[in-house]
Amino acid sequence: MLPQSNAADDPRSVVQLRHTSMASESRLYTFSTETEEKLRKFRLGTSRANSPQAVVYQIDKHTLEIAQADDTIYSNVQELGDELPDHSPRFILLSYPLTLPSGRLSVPYVLLYYLPVTCNAEVRMLYAGAKELMRNTAEVGKVIEIAEAEDLETIEEKLGGAA
Repeated sequence: MLPQSNAADDPRSVVQLRHTSMASESRLYTFSTETEEKLRKFRLGTSRANSPQAVVYQIDKHTLEIAQADDTIYSNVQELGDELPDHSPRFILLSYPLTLPSGRLSVPYVLLYYLPVTCNAEVRMLYAGAKELMRNTAEVGKVIEIAEAEDLETIEEKLGGAA
């Protein structure tokens, strides 16, 4: 008689659960073809940037489409902070050239998950549900959560740059 296998012990069930989760997530939130192309161009175009570059994305509450908030590409982190809303989350793609403590130059490409403490629970859940999909679709290396625009002032520290 063969020993009975518990579904939790079967690695295929974990893969199935992940696949189901990602599939349901991708059916809920959408990216237009134009948005996907913008994401790809931004990622490829910023890999050798000499100054910080950032774009802001938001979720349309009615259609659940994730799209660029406007066509602005921010090259100044302070300006970006000034433009962020006080009570609404945003996804920010950031390419930030910096010098590592070893002296080597690096251009990390990260997703800043801006989640102000003052936003309502419904909107928090909306963005929380889309975070991993945004991370995977944008192909970022890291997600950094920030709660207020002032957190952008210490972004170089969070990215591991030399002070």
